Amino acid sequence: MTAPELHPVNLPLAPMLGVWRGRGEGHYPTIDDFSYIEELTFGHVGKPFVAMAQKTRDATSDVPLHAEAGYFRPQGDGTVELVLAQPSGIVEILTGELTSSEGALELDLSSVGVHLSPSAKSVTGTRRRLVIDGDSMVIDMWMAAVGEPMTHHLTGHLQRA
Repeated sequence: MTAPELHPVNLPLAPMLGVWRGRGEGHYPTIDDFSYIEELTFGHVGKPFVAMAQKTRDATSDVPLHAEAGYFRPQGDGTVELVLAQPSGIVEILTGELTSSEGALELDLSSVGVHLSPSAKSVTGTRRRLVIDGDSMVIDMWMAAVGEPMTHHLTGHLQRA
């Protein structure tokens, strides 16, 4: 069985396809700083979206920390939408720009909606930035949550597996 052809609208996202692994650091005013191990997988089925699955583990204890899954939806004009669901009851809808310079791909996405299940913690806004340069990826995440303003929360440094 052959892999499906990449949908033309996904061509700008081709550098992100595959499995990425690495380490990160997290902080937020309401919690203790922490370190984590992350795995991100990006794939496609020939349709106009790129699927993402993410999972993290505590860098010290190897206990699972977080997971999320979603879809990058390039619009063909340099903008990208991201629909992202978390088992904690949070669904993010983000939109932003895809830029490329000197061979590096950058996605900078900000939330246009954050939806919460009745038991989810209060998150009112998010921002995510991915920079891919060859086989290296840096991911930053900001959030406004539990009464705090938009604050930097996570930085991950991953390598293509």
